[in-house]
Amino acid sequence: MSFWNKNKETENEQVSEPGVGKVKNIIAIASGKGGVGKSTVTTNLAMALSEQGHKVGVLDADIYGPSQPIMLGSHDGAQSNDGYAIPVKSNGVSFISMSTVAQQKGPTIMRAPIALKILNQFLTSVMWGELDYLLIDLPPGTGDIQLTLAQQAKLTGAIIVTTPQKVSVEISQRGLQMFQQLNIPIIGVIENMSGFTCSHCQEVTAIFKEGGAANMCQEFDVPFLGAIPLDPLIMMSSDEGRSLSEDKEGHAYQAYQKVAESFAHQLESSAANKMLEVE
Repeated sequence: MSFWNKNKETENEQVSEPGVGKVKNIIAIASGKGGVGKSTVTTNLAMALSEQGHKVGVLDADIYGPSQPIMLGSHDGAQSNDGYAIPVKSNGVSFISMSTVAQQKGPTIMRAPIALKILNQFLTSVMWGELDYLLIDLPPGTGDIQLTLAQQAKLTGAIIVTTPQKVSVEISQRGLQMFQQLNIPIIGVIENMSGFTCSHCQEVTAIFKEGGAANMCQEFDVPFLGAIPLDPLIMMSSDEGRSLSEDKEGHAYQAYQKVAESFAHQLESSAANKMLEVE
C-alpha cells in the first residue's frame, strides 16, 4: 500500500510510469553536518537550473525536518494517480517532501525503518517523469538515510555543501569521504555563506573566514563549483518561497546562476570523459 493512498486522486491526469527511470541525473546534495544551508542551496540551485531551461525535481530526503515546501513556496499536498504520487510543482521545480504527503502539524515521529520505507517510495512510487536533474536534499550525517539513498538511487554523483570555517569544512569532508568510499563521484563542492557584501560601501566581509571549500577541493582533488554570498535576500526569498530571479542584478542571483552553470558543465565533462574511457 502506498504511503499517499489517502490523498485525492487526480482526474484525467497525463502521467508516465512511476519512479526515476526517465531521470537523466540523480544528484545527492549533502553536507555531513547541519547549519550550513544545504537545503537552501538545493532549492536555489534547482530554481537556477530551471531558469536555465532544464527540467528539475527535488526529493526532500529529510523526513524528520522537511523544509522544501516552505522554500519552494507551496504547501499543496501531493495528489495521486492509481496509488502513485504526482510531485507538487512550484517555481518551475517538481518536488516531493514528507510535508506534501502527510500534511500534519507537529513533529514527525517514526522509527528509522519506516522513514527508509518512505524514502524508497519517494524513489519508486512517485511520477517523476522526464527530468534532467533530480536533486536529493539529504539530512545531515552519514547514517542509514544517506547509505540507503546512495545504494538505491543509482546516483550520478554528489555535491558537498560547506561554509568556509574549519569546523564546517572538516565535518563536510566526512560526507565527501563517505561518497568516495561508496564509489559515487563527487561533482564538486559549494561554499555557502562565503562573504557578506555591505549594501552601502560594497566592502566584502568574510564573516565565516574564506577559502575553506577551495582548500578542501584541492586536498581531495575535486571541483570547486563556486561560492554563495551571505545575503539577507536569500533568507527572505527562502522564507517567502520566492525565486531570487526577482532581483537578477543581485549578488545572490548571479552567484547561483554561476554555480548552476558550473554544475551543468562539470556533469557534461564527466559524462564525456566516461564515454572516452568506454571507447
